[in-house]
Amino acid sequence: MTLPSAVFTPHSRAFAADPYPAYEDLRAAGRAHYYEPTRQWLIPHYDDVNALLRDRRLGRTYLHRFTHEEFGRTPPPADLEPFTVLNNNGLLDLETPAHSRIRRLVAKAFTPRTVEELAPTVERLAAELITSLHADGGGDLHARVAEPLPVAVIAEMLGIPAGDRDQLRPWSAAMTGMYELNPGEGAARAAVAASEEFSGYLRELIAARRTDPGEDLISALIAVQDDGDVLSEQEMVSTCVLLLNAGHEATVNTTTLGWLALFRHPDQLRVLQDVPDRLRDGVEEMLRYDTPLQLFERWVLDDIEVGGTVIPRGSEVALLFGSANRDPARFAEPDRFDVTRPAFDNRHVSFGAGIHYCLGAPLARLELSASFGTFLRHAPGMKLLSEPRWRPNYVIRGVEELLVGW
Repeated sequence: MTLPSAVFTPHSRAFAADPYPAYEDLRAAGRAHYYEPTRQWLIPHYDDVNALLRDRRLGRTYLHRFTHEEFGRTPPPADLEPFTVLNNNGLLDLETPAHSRIRRLVAKAFTPRTVEELAPTVERLAAELITSLHADGGGDLHARVAEPLPVAVIAEMLGIPAGDRDQLRPWSAAMTGMYELNPGEGAARAAVAASEEFSGYLRELIAARRTDPGEDLISALIAVQDDGDVLSEQEMVSTCVLLLNAGHEATVNTTTLGWLALFRHPDQLRVLQDVPDRLRDGVEEMLRYDTPLQLFERWVLDDIEVGGTVIPRGSEVALLFGSANRDPARFAEPDRFDVTRPAFDNRHVSFGAGIHYCLGAPLARLELSASFGTFLRHAPGMKLLSEPRWRPNYVIRGVEELLVGW
């Protein structure tokens, strides 16, 4: 069915602040809705989202099977090339066999042990940031803790010198602006400039690590091989950029949205204060209850059917993660924020599913546990000072600031 534009208004700041009533309406109205402004099919139900994430009849790209013209699409403009080359060589936007090959190589360098060895660094960085905020009597938790922590962790992991790290967040913010629905010319120019600058920086760093390797992920990506197969320089650059962009956006916004949920549900905050062992369950509930990534796009490579609606090849589906995570068919009392909801049964889709399941999910969970755990142990009594202003972004959703105090 074609969706009335008044139901789904993603460019509205009010909608971004609370899309969940609209999701309830979408789920009640059906399983697939055509949204003319973005020419996408909206998929709001958990079972459909979960199934389509794993369905090989869909893809993040179509170029492994079709040309732009064969697929009925217009090639991206030439002036976007720095961004498209960077984006199209990252794991998130590749399909098999290229995806399988690169993920296999990257996984040899970015191992569970890599994440485990980062734990002391994450704990130290979190403690430093939180202690500073507490000593000042409060401030903007978003700018003082949520943003710098994951950037610092990923920079440490990649081996980026401390003096260069201030550039990472602006580069990432500019590039991820292109993931919003119908980004404008200003967003495109900013993304291109950031792509050129960040790619150039990483190429120089990779060259330096080739002659003087260290104990960092870039050095590991250079060294990794599988039966003689190695990552190209472009594949390494795109992998590093993806780790920053995808890895820190999720953690930044889950931190602020998680604290906002706790402030609005003080009984749940008391549970985590009284029973610290519940934090693992609590982190998964934060990811489910108010996921930072609301929508994930995929191309339809062969005709599919969703709830009796045929979605033809060449279409684009928008899988509504935020709606799927509040679907009462999957989650009991889905609109209730409950940090005691068992993690083993909290099968949210916030990290995706299938071959594009987030490679950095273990690192994100480590950072979130360290951040929330440190706040709960060493800076209890934190309070929200004012209701936050929401960013206008919808796909990657969050607040502009979170003012807290003691």
